[in-house]
Amino acid sequence: MTIFQKILDGEIPCHKVYEDEHVLAFLDIYPLSRGHTLVIPKEPAETLDQLSDESAAAVGRVLPRLCRAVRKATGTVDFNVLQNNGAPAHQAIGHVHFHIIPKEGDGSGLGIGWTTKSLDDGAALAEKIAGCLEPRPRFEESVS
Repeated sequence: MTIFQKILDGEIPCHKVYEDEHVLAFLDIYPLSRGHTLVIPKEPAETLDQLSDESAAAVGRVLPRLCRAVRKATGTVDFNVLQNNGAPAHQAIGHVHFHIIPKEGDGSGLGIGWTTKSLDDGAALAEKIAGCLEPRPRFEESVS
């Protein structure tokens, strides 16, 4: 059981920012900057690709609102939204979560090193990825 599940179950307290039937948002206890907020689906999925369309949509609906609230409350303009999948991709807790990390004028917040590569096979790769997409569920199927 993850620490996020324990928070969802009420076993561990949190500084709650938002909650609805599908989503919980709370302050990170080890923030990179003031206002660093975690947004988690209540559905127990380890990585984003394992999350149901319903939970993903619920997170997507509330994430912009939470970003606006964090910006307004902290007085920051710039921020990062970060989501990692798997330990090699820096995911520390095996439950889908998004970080809203304000970037303050003092430089606090998220620091990223970004090493780029060249895109040699763009057309072929795009076609391959598109071919691997699962069909979009019809509305009736996703509601049940």
